[in-house]
Amino acid sequence: MRVTPRIVASLVVAMWLAGCGAHRHTVTGRARPAARPARLTGAHPCPGEPAFTCATLRVPLDHAGQVRGTLTLAVGFAHPSRAPRGVLLFLTGGPGQPGIPFLPRISTRLRAELAGYRLVMFDQRGTGAAALACPALQRAAGASDLTVVRPAIVASCARTIGPARRYYSTAETVADMDELRVALGVPRLTLDGVSYGTFVAERYALRYPARVTRMVLDSVVPQAGVDPLYRAALQRTAVVLRSVCASERCGWDPASDVAAVVRRLHDGPALLDALVALSVAAPTFPDVLEDLHAARAGRPGRLAAFLVAVQRDEAVPASFLSQGLHESTLCQELGPPWDPAAPPSRRAATLSALAAATPAADLYPFDSATATGNGLAQGCLDWPATARAEVGDGASSAPLPPVPVLFLAGERDLSTPLPWARAEAALAPRGQLLEVPNAGHSVQLRARDPAVRQAVGRFLAGAAAG
Repeated sequence: MRVTPRIVASLVVAMWLAGCGAHRHTVTGRARPAARPARLTGAHPCPGEPAFTCATLRVPLDHAGQVRGTLTLAVGFAHPSRAPRGVLLFLTGGPGQPGIPFLPRISTRLRAELAGYRLVMFDQRGTGAAALACPALQRAAGASDLTVVRPAIVASCARTIGPARRYYSTAETVADMDELRVALGVPRLTLDGVSYGTFVAERYALRYPARVTRMVLDSVVPQAGVDPLYRAALQRTAVVLRSVCASERCGWDPASDVAAVVRRLHDGPALLDALVALSVAAPTFPDVLEDLHAARAGRPGRLAAFLVAVQRDEAVPASFLSQGLHESTLCQELGPPWDPAAPPSRRAATLSALAAATPAADLYPFDSATATGNGLAQGCLDWPATARAEVGDGASSAPLPPVPVLFLAGERDLSTPLPWARAEAALAPRGQLLEVPNAGHSVQLRARDPAVRQAVGRFLAGAAAG
């Protein structure tokens, strides 16, 4: 049977549906009370998951206190008989994924690794049952970072969210996390982040270094933000597809096929999107090498059908991954020389100049049109100029605090490519990097080799991972 993204997407949606319900996010007109103690309220068994408790945490919309209003975030946690190792806060990805629906899965999949910890998850601002909703953008992009969406759809989403979009940033989420720490009554947190969750964890550790015990960073996003050209993924594609070819003994160079297809069909952004999606869902890349080889030989039908299937099967509701939150956060967080406060025309000129200064070899097997035309960059080009919120620090690369950090990276991950993990590990005085052969994205949850989770368990227990 031919393995298609439809099968994978069905599994992902099934995992989401298995989760417990989340509380609604609300914005109120009340100003933040002076010296308001952070606390959890309304504790009750999570709907459909009585082994977990759900509660709410009220936080300021603007932690700097310049704008009135609050948000109510959903928090969920397990109750082990003993938690001598304290709280482990698990951070999901996106940006745009909630936490609460994944609480049962994380608790089950990492049961042994979490021994001695109290597992806590929460719906980051703008996610969950009442996520920032932009229906047209959601239909167009689904769960993708890279789907190219018409500018009018992006602009409409920004207008719908309005000026409050500047407060849906990582800096504000980091401040929310510290309020959650206070509400839980603990001096420090152990952090386990996946994908964008690693970015949040890094930023928390940089801002509150004395409040972190240790960190697991799985599928690492650079703390300075994602390169708007996505060059690491473009470059890594050749390595990954050649790895697949070596496993399958395909007998040709799939990177050369990609280059030839992109030159002929000018479909670089769509092809990049599809390959990144498959590196998350099915890092064996089933049938993809044959489809590329046939397209290079003048038979593009199967490849075209594959690209259509990937885009169709990335369709998810905002409560699974909010594209409104995704754009609000990501378009503030892209790495240098991106300036979210600059007008779109100036950002477009900066992007073009960056691509023009990049040697073609650094984009191979893709091209400059793919680098500037990827949906990540294009969506944020059309996002209105947005000044960063005043709370927290801006993007930078700095040494992480001297706490134990375990970095996990899949060899075949194109969403958060292996070079990102290597670069971040170099910034961790007490960091260990575990590179997992043949694995894709989110290795502690998806890798087939049991040694990966065993290494995580040893690390969380206070020993070296390997």
